[in-house]
Amino acid sequence: MTKSSKARSLEILACDAGWRNYHFVKLTTDDGIVGWSEFDEGFGSPGVGAAIQRLSARVIGQNVFQHERIHAELFAATRPAAGGVVAQALGAIENALLDAKAKLLGVPCYELLGGKIRDRVRVYWSHCATWRINHPSWYKPPIEDLDGVKAIGREVAEKKFTALKTNIFSYDDGKPTGWRPGFGSPFAPEINVDRKILRDLRTHLEAIRDGAGPDVDILLDCNFNAKTEGYLKILRTIADLDMFWVEIDSFNPEALGYIRRQSPHPISSCETLLGLREFLPYFHQQAMDVAIIDTPWNGVWQSMKIASAAEAFEVNVAPHNFYGHLCSMMNAHFCAAVPNLRIMEIDIDRLAWDRELFTHEPEIQNGHLVIPDRPGWGTEPNEEALRAHPPKTSSGLLNYGRKG
Repeated sequence: MTKSSKARSLEILACDAGWRNYHFVKLTTDDGIVGWSEFDEGFGSPGVGAAIQRLSARVIGQNVFQHERIHAELFAATRPAAGGVVAQALGAIENALLDAKAKLLGVPCYELLGGKIRDRVRVYWSHCATWRINHPSWYKPPIEDLDGVKAIGREVAEKKFTALKTNIFSYDDGKPTGWRPGFGSPFAPEINVDRKILRDLRTHLEAIRDGAGPDVDILLDCNFNAKTEGYLKILRTIADLDMFWVEIDSFNPEALGYIRRQSPHPISSCETLLGLREFLPYFHQQAMDVAIIDTPWNGVWQSMKIASAAEAFEVNVAPHNFYGHLCSMMNAHFCAAVPNLRIMEIDIDRLAWDRELFTHEPEIQNGHLVIPDRPGWGTEPNEEALRAHPPKTSSGLLNYGRKG
């Protein structure tokens, strides 16, 4: 029997999320079923919501069961400017269609992806120490010295997480400051890595290891904060440390492959890529050990295609996941269904009002996320709570490094 349910409306909602905003697509069908997705405009992508709204006219009236056809049609309509915020708009629409389709069928979204392979997914505590250093007003307790770094390492182990990820910090008079020149804070477009940064990074990693103990895996995220020379310096500086992976962003697959072949640690990358075409050069260069896929950006259905290609190149995948609880649930369904999974990212430090914003929070037991069996993604935004926390007009990376 052919299923049919047409999209009746598509709305954009947003709310305050501390240093950024959370953004959502609400797609309502003519049956009254609502499909939700979460997207992001704060990670270097201003204007995704505007693109979604502009594309919504081609979604209204279409059968939500035909999400692949809708994605193909929207891609054709935007092909001359494919990628960027347009691709992210397509991903957000696709994810809302998947939620609506699964709810109409009365099944969890992982059933649309081939069914779940695993009931629980190992997670790592992302931005460990990072949020409490960079955003102490929103994430408590604030970390102001190495003792605080050691303490959060102990907290990770005490709460039975098996892995954590942290970032690069500069220490002045013992006080840590986020070192993010790739994101303009400090503004240093040459993005060079000096001796002090190397010393401070090693000190930071040793402190978090001291707190976490020998059995917690440690991941380092370098983001876009160096060029090839700098990344190699970082890798040489921490060569003798026990690292689960070092995460490196590079726009050049050849450069990243060159780095990986000299790295003593596994390399992960690609969280900012959009579509299989952008991933393929990195696979051909064997540029990473783990391919990171942003499923809110790409769409979960399209992300499964990228993961399948990664499998052909003997590469495992991990989702990019540092958003709200709906994104975590979307990524959980991806992780449940994808065969070549490495580990899942999740933020454990949360805003005081995060739990108000969603009907269900991710359930984590002994460092693993339990896959929900509720229809759709397994959680929805609470619209009343969203209205109680109206979005900021200035937020995200666009606000990084600004004075006053």
